[in-house]
Amino acid sequence: MSIPCKRTKLKYISMFLTGVCAASISAMVHADWSIRGLGELGGSGSTVSAINDSGQIAGSFIINNNYHAFITGPDGAGTTEIGTLGGDYSFAGAINNAGQVAGRSPVTADFDSIFAHAFITGPDGKRLTDVGNVGVNGKVFSINDSGQIAGDLDTLGASGFHAFITGPNGIGITDLGTLGGVYSSATGINNSGQVTGWAQTGNTGNASVDSHAFITGPNGVGMTSLGTLNGNFSAANSINNSGQVVGNVGEVSDIYYHHAFITGPDGAGMTSLGTLGGYFSDALSINDGGEAIGWATTANDDFHAFLYSHGGITDLSLLNVVSADGWRSISVIDINNNGQILGMGINSLGASEAFILTYTPDTVFSPNPIFIPPPPPPIPEPETYLMLLAGLGLLGFVARRRRQMTM
Repeated sequence: MSIPCKRTKLKYISMFLTGVCAASISAMVHADWSIRGLGELGGSGSTVSAINDSGQIAGSFIINNNYHAFITGPDGAGTTEIGTLGGDYSFAGAINNAGQVAGRSPVTADFDSIFAHAFITGPDGKRLTDVGNVGVNGKVFSINDSGQIAGDLDTLGASGFHAFITGPNGIGITDLGTLGGVYSSATGINNSGQVTGWAQTGNTGNASVDSHAFITGPNGVGMTSLGTLNGNFSAANSINNSGQVVGNVGEVSDIYYHHAFITGPDGAGMTSLGTLGGYFSDALSINDGGEAIGWATTANDDFHAFLYSHGGITDLSLLNVVSADGWRSISVIDINNNGQILGMGINSLGASEAFILTYTPDTVFSPNPIFIPPPPPPIPEPETYLMLLAGLGLLGFVARRRRQMTM
């Protein structure tokens, strides 16, 4: 074999090693988080309620001293007012993946305006439709992809309410009852119509003492308590398409505390997520990947936003990108299936502003709690170690061949 052939082989080996090293470095380095302010969203005093998988956002802004519901385009771009049912105001509470928005609005501008009606829109926030009277205490919290709505139905005037569900496209309101008490609230619904929320189990008059988180079967059938771990109350806030539920569970006795919780599929196995060093936390939203967002107190009683993902909790308020862009007092509201987190905070100019916080698929998470800064050092994946070992083996092979050529 001629020397040029040997050099050619060595050239290919060198090129391969370069690729191995590049792949190893790439596997060990992960992209940073990003945060993007959404501006005034078409009006002053804007608030946001929910985000769908394409990044469309539902919320409300002030027009002529009253809130009006709005919808944005994908990734929070542009703002379109949804309007009202005839009254002075409207609030958007939820949005599904077709861009159907659900909320509440009065039908008149007089005294009857305190009796709100639920509404639903067509795709992309078009064609506002009256779902029905939900009363003084009525609220809309969630909508699934078939247009089933979940919320609170006023049953006892100013002193009571029950969870409700509608049929597809908001047709027909069904009272879901309670677990034995006066109050219940439906805070989440998934695509099979499973509803979650909280309900009183007795008639003490104190819903915060004897309420339990619940889950129903498909289409709201059957209300089942999720329990309270070692406490005496619980409340659920969100449910994903496998039936995982998140919320808070706690105790009212000599001390008062509540911790965020997450369950397995169909509400099985409630697990506390703990806090960030304080007494309180609450999980507000969960996506189909089992990632949950919420808030928690620190040892200094500060309120911080968090993400539960990959078995650990990330303190979002301490992310480098958040502080570097001048954000403070951030709170998170919703998370979609692409990991986009919707929230509100005080921007670098000192004004309240909505934002979208995102991370990329190669972001490194730890199974242990993450407190940032400083971020944990990136840990090479097993595949990276294999590539490094292969690279070291090839380097040894090249060194041996060179020694043989000089002998």
